[in-house]
Amino acid sequence: MQLNRIDLNLLVYLDALLRERNVTQAAHQLNLSQPAMSNGLRRLRELFDDPLLVRTSDGMTPTERALELEPLVREVLTNIERAVQPRTAFDPSSASRVFRIMASDYAESTLLPGVLGRLRTEAPGLTLDIMTPSDVSFLDVERGKVDMVINRFDAMPQSFHQIHLWSDSFSCLLSPENELLGDFTLENYLKADHVWVSKTGMGVGVGVDPDDVQRLGWVDAALNRLGKKRQIRVFTRHYQAAMTLAEQNDLVVTLPTRAALLKRDNPRVVLREPPLEIPPLELKMAWSPLLQHNPANRWLRKVIVDTARELAGEPAPV
Repeated sequence: MQLNRIDLNLLVYLDALLRERNVTQAAHQLNLSQPAMSNGLRRLRELFDDPLLVRTSDGMTPTERALELEPLVREVLTNIERAVQPRTAFDPSSASRVFRIMASDYAESTLLPGVLGRLRTEAPGLTLDIMTPSDVSFLDVERGKVDMVINRFDAMPQSFHQIHLWSDSFSCLLSPENELLGDFTLENYLKADHVWVSKTGMGVGVGVDPDDVQRLGWVDAALNRLGKKRQIRVFTRHYQAAMTLAEQNDLVVTLPTRAALLKRDNPRVVLREPPLEIPPLELKMAWSPLLQHNPANRWLRKVIVDTARELAGEPAPV
């Protein structure tokens, strides 16, 4: 097969088809007509001598050959993107653009105020569009529609770039009127009513199963290792809501310490160390390989990493 006989646009078509698993949706992503994309698929099948996508009860399913090609095509297109990327340096002081950042409200409350403070000084023309985990899919990130995502992730596509921002311990918030304060032992902790709060990963969430301990997160996994289980009365995905609920006399909220410390001056709650050992959580930032070498994104990622290191009391990476 001679390279000069190949229409490289076909690789763009193949990349879109393998992402979408749907001819019409792939055409929409590339602003093509459905017949044009169907013709592209026909040419791809001839080029690789393989059907590539086969219609099944689950929709268009990639063949073994297509799955082999998927990472190779993605790498080729990423390298082409990098090759044609403008080499002009990013000037934050004069730039005017919107950065879209997906962040949990934990990250939004603890990390992003410091980031925004730097932007107001160093890049006054930049605007942040902060999105929630439910607003964004992994596909959105992969396509570069979102500049970066900041959260705790149970799993992440291997193609994404990522960096550890900080680790955080856990603390408990209770009302000063809560009778547990006088004897905050594990035994009494388990007798209390609890507020569960978490939002890992991305995408629209589904209801929580209180009996599915492995999916409930750090606190309940730590209890499960002790053969214990707490009584959860409220499930929420919002840390601010959970911290407000802690003001009620009979509820206990166990959450990351950096979030809990936001309430340290609130007289209606008190902080306590949990009566059990809970492994620390990791806050990470991830982004698409398409944006890895983008000068503006590289600059903002460095600002976020430097701010996180400063808040965590760690030296920023050189």
